[in-house]
Amino acid sequence: MRRLIALLVLALVGATLFGLSNTSSGIAVNGTTISNSTFRSELDAISSNATLECYINVLAPASYAKGAGASVAVSGATAWANLRIEGIAIEQYARESLHFHPTQSELANAKTSLLSELTQAGTSAKCAGTSTQAFAAMPSEMQTFEVASQAASLDLVSKLDTTIPLTEANVKAYYDAHVANYDTLCVSIAVVAPTQVAAFTKAQAAGATVAELATQFSADKSSAAHGGAYGCYGPTSSAYSGVRADTQSTALNTFSSTPQYIDYANATYALYVAPTKRTVTPLAQAQNVVASDIESANATGANTEKEKILYYSAVSVDPAYGRWGLTSTGPTLFAPALPAKSDIGSATNVAALSSASSSSYK
Repeated sequence: MRRLIALLVLALVGATLFGLSNTSSGIAVNGTTISNSTFRSELDAISSNATLECYINVLAPASYAKGAGASVAVSGATAWANLRIEGIAIEQYARESLHFHPTQSELANAKTSLLSELTQAGTSAKCAGTSTQAFAAMPSEMQTFEVASQAASLDLVSKLDTTIPLTEANVKAYYDAHVANYDTLCVSIAVVAPTQVAAFTKAQAAGATVAELATQFSADKSSAAHGGAYGCYGPTSSAYSGVRADTQSTALNTFSSTPQYIDYANATYALYVAPTKRTVTPLAQAQNVVASDIESANATGANTEKEKILYYSAVSVDPAYGRWGLTSTGPTLFAPALPAKSDIGSATNVAALSSASSSSYK
């Protein structure tokens, strides 16, 4: 018994020391560590500089506002820690499995690529300041990490079998193979009150045309007056991606059977969209959308590979930043939700346990 107790004491001491070591290391990925002080200095830089915070928030949406003292909201710490973990894991994989050791030229190209991506992200979010200013606001170790991670990511993507190099020839080949995806689309809509959805569905099933349905049921009078006609959209239109997604699997001159629900006139309405005409768009007008689709396809392949890398990575994280686990979207760091206060010892729960209709607790 004395020997067993001694072993238990040693085990507890070991667990305590591991806990202290884990806390002091902050984040560890396959043996590579980031100290708490380094990680916290990065969070402090993000939360203290509005330009940097805006750019980071586009990459990892979360609250990076400072809380009590020098703390940052848990969601911000978790989001940034996730990016850190992913970057380290990818950099390790590129170095050890792909034998990638970036030259100064490759690092310079990676920095240019990083700033370009930040510029695109910052433009969409209307961030104040430039990507160069955001980069300059990062602590030196954070800058080094971002560039190295970008270089490793670029190398990984270039070596994936699924990657399509973004060349003029590949853009044309992709367009030729998916030409129907870039049609100029003319659409009609019907904005239907929830109380009219059943009647709309019944009339549609009975064979009513798009124009008849829009004229009879649509609350959007300007389009209803023209049989629901709403306009035509080509690949150069800013609304094209949304229109394409809304009509991709819908036959011509037919409203989709399942509506979207939108806010209209300060209320919720069902939105039905029907493609009424498709016209082939020349490559010269569609090439930007084609290139974007290729980039998205490459990103999908890269994300799949990233999930595999993370799945086989040994990750430990200071509990203050979240919990590492497997979700429906893959391995990730998440901030566990706390139960509502009303769920803890609430009178309702106590009464339910003691009510006549409840089984007695034994």
